[in-house]
Amino acid sequence: MMKLIATVIAWLLAMPIAYAQVAPGIPNLADARDLEAFFDGAIRVQMENKHIAGGVVAVVANGKVVFTKGYGYADIAARQQVDPETTMFRIASISKPFTWTAVMQQVEAGKLDLNEDVNKYLMKGVQIPSTMQQPITLKNFLTHTPGFDDYVIGLFAHEPDKRPLGEILKAQMPLRVRPPGTLASYSNHGTALAGYVVECVANQPWEEYIEQKITKPLGMTHTLVRQPAANQLPAEVSKSYKWEGGQYVVQGFEYCPAAPAGCISSSAGDMAKFMLAHLGDGQLGNVRILKTETTKQMREPLFRHDDRVSAMCYGFFEEKRHGVRLIGHGGDTLYFHSLMQLIPEKNVGIFLSFNTDTSAGVRDQIQEAFLQRYFPQPLQPRAKSVTGFSERSSKIAGEYGGTRYSHTSIAKLGALLSIAEVTINPDETITITVAEKASRYVEKEPFLFRELDGTREALFQTDKEGNVVHLFFGNGPHSSAIKLRWYETSTVQLGLLFVSLGVFATAVLIWPAVGWTLRGLTSETIRRTWLSALLSWLTWLMCLLGILFVGGLTAVLTDPSEIAFGLTPLAQKLLWLPPVIAGLAVITLLGCLLAWIARYWRVSGRLHYTLVALAGVGLVWFMYHWNLLVYQQ
Repeated sequence: MMKLIATVIAWLLAMPIAYAQVAPGIPNLADARDLEAFFDGAIRVQMENKHIAGGVVAVVANGKVVFTKGYGYADIAARQQVDPETTMFRIASISKPFTWTAVMQQVEAGKLDLNEDVNKYLMKGVQIPSTMQQPITLKNFLTHTPGFDDYVIGLFAHEPDKRPLGEILKAQMPLRVRPPGTLASYSNHGTALAGYVVECVANQPWEEYIEQKITKPLGMTHTLVRQPAANQLPAEVSKSYKWEGGQYVVQGFEYCPAAPAGCISSSAGDMAKFMLAHLGDGQLGNVRILKTETTKQMREPLFRHDDRVSAMCYGFFEEKRHGVRLIGHGGDTLYFHSLMQLIPEKNVGIFLSFNTDTSAGVRDQIQEAFLQRYFPQPLQPRAKSVTGFSERSSKIAGEYGGTRYSHTSIAKLGALLSIAEVTINPDETITITVAEKASRYVEKEPFLFRELDGTREALFQTDKEGNVVHLFFGNGPHSSAIKLRWYETSTVQLGLLFVSLGVFATAVLIWPAVGWTLRGLTSETIRRTWLSALLSWLTWLMCLLGILFVGGLTAVLTDPSEIAFGLTPLAQKLLWLPPVIAGLAVITLLGCLLAWIARYWRVSGRLHYTLVALAGVGLVWFMYHWNLLVYQQ
């Protein structure tokens, strides 16, 4: 208890917002003791509260490493503490800036053109389908605008994939669902293909290229680009943990088949070198990995949805917060959560990583506290209402679905988790709720809103007729959202599901009892035949299977690893049920017509049977909408 109290006191002394506002001078980033006091408080409190096994931080400024430190354990059982110089954390999608650096090296060498059709560089066996008029370019890959469907199932693997990168990408080639260069939708496959482009033009495996052209020249001796078998992993690679049942449960190594999109493991000390190279215009010490003009180009905007929101640079995400412009990248596996952010105009970089599933979101909170302390900016006063808000509010309200989801597999269900609901408040503010997290925004100019208690912005884009069609977040240039039609909203979809299951439950529970009772009745008002009995039994079976399917699927998909590592055998067996349910629903619908024509049962029985038939149609529509009728990975 005393240790926790001391940690909390250190945290309060290190970074209260009030202190940042009234302190006579901004804390000095060159002061390692000040940084240590800040991070000791910030990180240790989070690790205590969120049950995080281990974490690491690195800060660079003015061309040198000013602070690195490890917290907690890389291996709890062995009591191996995190060493910022040698302990390697899974940096996941922060591997992408390595791939983008490699792409730009090949642009410098004259072997790649960012505006050329990517198929020109790919091996003939791995070609992007020409299903749309516009070709996909490397510029589209850099900005996450290739227009690909999202490939989620099997994103990670429990064992290393021994197939060549080209074969993996060919087998997992996603569909093209929108024209390239229109809407950003984060694409792991796009980055992996960009890595394969490098492999093709450089005539060497991507892993070997990254080692020879980036990590070894920079002296990144504790960076693992390859993915060896579990028994061959270096001892310095941190274990991954899941907080479960009040204890840390060690997890296996998360292999990434699409390697260029997220396979690298690295230490904080090595990531500091990578940040310094980019902040140093491509040079670290006597080593240069990019020309000055190329490095500066990578920091420039390359695509944005609107001039009023942040841009996608050359693989880096742009943000503008606390009066500074940040570019960087996050990285997430199921158990590791990392962040790398550069502030080029201030010559500052920060890297954070944690090794436990509960740390999702922690990196962002610590980064925000870091910015508040070292780049303080007073909260902006609430602006006066913009004229015409009431007229615009009716167009703004509604649900918006993210563009990043699977259009073809059952992973489309994940789209329900990314829906943004926009509601209008009486005080002429709006509330945007995503994944049960609500934030209030106030309009600063027509259709552009800023967060009242934060730094984010939200822009509603209209079409030529003035109807709101898209929602863009100012700090999320790699994603976008589309306003959902009424029947696509979660309210309608989930409402339809729950009503259908509720009606099914009445049939499953009541019909057996009613059927038993009817066997003893001789009233001529009830007409029962062998066909009516068969219809009743088949419809009862449809209801039972429908309840079992939805309940079973909910249970097996509670853990996201069921999707990320591929579907379990149980989940695959469950997906054989929807076609059976759909067939029974058709029989029930036809039986409903027959029941009214032949006057089976009482009128109340026929009405209830009709209600059940309609519920069956509702469930079939739900399964069709969410790609559950036909099993596809």
